[in-house]
Amino acid sequence: MGGFFGVVSKESCVDDLFYGTDYHSHLGTHRGGLATFAEDHFFRFIHNIENAQFRSKFENDVVHLRGRLGIGCISDTDDQPLIISSHLGRYAIVTVGKINNLNHLVQQAFQTQHTHFSEMSDGTINPTELIATLISRGKTFVEGIQLAQTAINGSCSILILTKDGIWAARDRFGRTPVLLGFKDGAWCATMETCALPNLGFFSQYELGPGEIAFITAEGMEQKCKPTDTLRICAFLYIYYGYPASEYEGINVEWSRNRCGAALARNDEVEVDMISGIPDSGSAHAIGYANESKRPLTRPFVKYTPTWPRSFMPQQQTTRDLVARMKLIPIRTLIEGKRLLFCEDSIVRGTQLRETIKRLYEYGAMEVHMRPACPPLVYSCPFLNFSRSKSELDLAARRAIYELTGQHELDFTPYTDHQTDEYKAMVDRIRLHLNLSTLRYQKLADMIDAISLPKEKICTYCWDGQG
Repeated sequence: MGGFFGVVSKESCVDDLFYGTDYHSHLGTHRGGLATFAEDHFFRFIHNIENAQFRSKFENDVVHLRGRLGIGCISDTDDQPLIISSHLGRYAIVTVGKINNLNHLVQQAFQTQHTHFSEMSDGTINPTELIATLISRGKTFVEGIQLAQTAINGSCSILILTKDGIWAARDRFGRTPVLLGFKDGAWCATMETCALPNLGFFSQYELGPGEIAFITAEGMEQKCKPTDTLRICAFLYIYYGYPASEYEGINVEWSRNRCGAALARNDEVEVDMISGIPDSGSAHAIGYANESKRPLTRPFVKYTPTWPRSFMPQQQTTRDLVARMKLIPIRTLIEGKRLLFCEDSIVRGTQLRETIKRLYEYGAMEVHMRPACPPLVYSCPFLNFSRSKSELDLAARRAIYELTGQHELDFTPYTDHQTDEYKAMVDRIRLHLNLSTLRYQKLADMIDAISLPKEKICTYCWDGQG
């Protein structure tokens, strides 16, 4: 998916920019980038961070950065920030989102603007460069940002660094968060509020859907009012967001505890202990254990010093290797036990099947799984949260195909936990994973745990309603 951070300060912004961007590392590990402005010059560094942490790649660059204004990003797709020269002036830009109609917009630009684009190493157009081209159609930054967001089929949140300050714009449906923080002599824009406390910032304001603001060291100025159409990504609360962050005033860890509690209230299975698949299932497991009054244990511990998040690498074989190597089993807590695991979700199920196999190899009597969200029946068209190249990569869609032999059909019955079709799909997934029982979260309970009205949450992955 990706994340970004920007800061404008009366003093040097470099340290805040470096650490603030680093606090978004959980959102992607493809590219990282930093840009500052000083002495009528942009300073910029971009690195591949697929095989190393953000800080280790940039710690030698920080001494060469200067300025009181800067933006940074963790990108899961393209090189950022880009430095742009246009009729609006020179600026640096970072974006987070997904452009489904990128090829159409590129061809349209060729025909109407007679422009050109540089290709990335995989032969595709850098989406951030396309967004900058769309923004340049406007007479002002506000008009250009609005033109770009209206043209995009998908989602797009933006930070633009100029010599005078930073433009912050949230996706027009608010699918990703953009929040503003302040401290004495500085303001920042961030996707994750977990970046604020340790840098001395206080959360001050959250941009609404489509809202645009301009921030300087003195404060923020609203340039475009928000709309009433909010569709924030529910997966931020279930999986992607960092536990210490808040969106729409709701803490992520708190929501995940409530998800786990809801799972426990709908369960009567007899087990010896409750656990979470580290780390994303841990908060859900805490909620389940507290509600069920059963002991919480860690049959797996994660080796974090050197192994990255397993969903990030491009190759499935690499993802599987990372998933295996980072989780270390504890036989004493597994052998002869009836185990119930909470997990944020089951996307492909490839890594989870290997994890379950290892539990049986270490002597588990039973393994029960409780995902904190419903089955993922649809691929996300709005954010790059999954690298699946086909919807058949999804465990639920694969199970449906095995049951029906059809690729195209009405999937609505498979999104309702009361139908026979849903129950058959879940049982097929259970058999594929070799689980004693598998019970997914009900959609209504997940929404209640997040504590926002359904019409303000994007639930497309589960029911096709975005």
